[in-house]
Amino acid sequence: MPQSIGTASIGPASISAARLAGLVEGFGRSPAYAGLAESLTLLIGDGRIALAARLPSERDLSVALRVSRTTVTRAYATLVEAGYAEARQGAGTFTRVPGDRRRALDRALMPGGRDGDVIDLNCAAASAPPGVAAAYAEAVADLPAYLGGHGYFPAGLPRLQEAIAQAYDARGLPTRPEQVMVTAGALSASAIVAQALTRRGARVLVETPTYPNGVDALRIAGARLVGLPVAPDGWDLDGLEATLRQARPTLASLIPDFQNPTGLVMQADERERVAAALRRSGTVPIVDEAHQALMLDGDPMPPPFAAFAPETITIGSASKSFWGGLRIGWIRVPDSATMRALTHARVRLDLGAPVLEQLAFARLLDDPWPVVEAHRARLREQRAALVAAVSEQLPEWTFRVPRGGLCLWCRLPEPLGTDVAVEAERRGAIVAPGPVFAPEGGLDHFVRIPWSRPAEELEAAVGVLAESWRAVQGRRGGGGRPTDRMIVA
Repeated sequence: MPQSIGTASIGPASISAARLAGLVEGFGRSPAYAGLAESLTLLIGDGRIALAARLPSERDLSVALRVSRTTVTRAYATLVEAGYAEARQGAGTFTRVPGDRRRALDRALMPGGRDGDVIDLNCAAASAPPGVAAAYAEAVADLPAYLGGHGYFPAGLPRLQEAIAQAYDARGLPTRPEQVMVTAGALSASAIVAQALTRRGARVLVETPTYPNGVDALRIAGARLVGLPVAPDGWDLDGLEATLRQARPTLASLIPDFQNPTGLVMQADERERVAAALRRSGTVPIVDEAHQALMLDGDPMPPPFAAFAPETITIGSASKSFWGGLRIGWIRVPDSATMRALTHARVRLDLGAPVLEQLAFARLLDDPWPVVEAHRARLREQRAALVAAVSEQLPEWTFRVPRGGLCLWCRLPEPLGTDVAVEAERRGAIVAPGPVFAPEGGLDHFVRIPWSRPAEELEAAVGVLAESWRAVQGRRGGGGRPTDRMIVA
């Protein structure tokens, strides 16, 4: 039965025999049914085959693969037994994951366990690209070598520190492994930096709009936030220099690479000017590079901000370029004194990221580009679908198309962003309104829409947003309530 969401419907997906044959090319043949089943399991786990998708008939797939029908029959039976498929009488074989789908639904992020009747565009994070499941399988094989020790690595596994340092080297920023601290995600990194470097009452420059959880880490540490407006078309560098002269903040929190939520990229000449201004005011930059690897088109990315300001503390993450469930982030520091300060703060919060996750990420960094490129290709398609849907169904909304990252930052003709978000949730789609990203308040002219979901979901969600926009236009701000939904990405 098609699933109804707003006024649009999403029917069961299917995958052709020819397409599936291309995806499983090179599967193991000893025996062939087991190799085929293993390849299909990885494809389903990686998300290359959608959940609830109808697999090709046994006859069609056997012809496409040039194997016996018995081989395909046994492979499908193995999938069903393992919980990665279900056979429906008279309908075919459909993909699934072991256990109830709701087990994968976080009750904190989706109160009431609403799954299947809501499109969640509150969280700008995609499903895992191809290759992540295989990296975990290889990491499990690596794990026994570490089980004889205590398992605590406050700075990170040396193997992973070296791999992250080499990634910076490849971007033109020479980095030693001892300059890298591995964390349980970018938010953990932000909390460690805030605890180590923020004094209560100290001024910290923060962009507005910006990613709210990173700012909250500074606020919790006692910082006094000083806003730096970021317009949809770029940073106000004259305003930044004036603010630095007047406020003399100790730290500046910046997102120069596909800024969240605007999608802006600070160009090389702008980075040079900002770095010089920060140096004059004695302000240490904290730079969030979580979206840096998500360039989808256009010119190459500028050099890292730390190439212009060696004193920069850089925060990175595997969540956006690989998978959010891979809870690995890191901090690149300029010197050993900063690392000592971070280590003292770190051990008061946790004693290191999980070893298995670090091993999996190290495996991914051995050859990251096939995984990252597959992820980028999917994001390009989804971005195109979202841009087309918003342009067609919400022509009054304006936006610029970022050349990477994960989000459209849409401006509404009237300050009804919160009202639209509340109405859309009632109708089955969740988005984040502008005020969520405003440390100093305001920005209700905006809504953030990520392109992190499949195209058909994005199109259905925009349909819901269009209905919601029409419904709230006559209210002029009187029908909504402040949103209290948590943002995680």
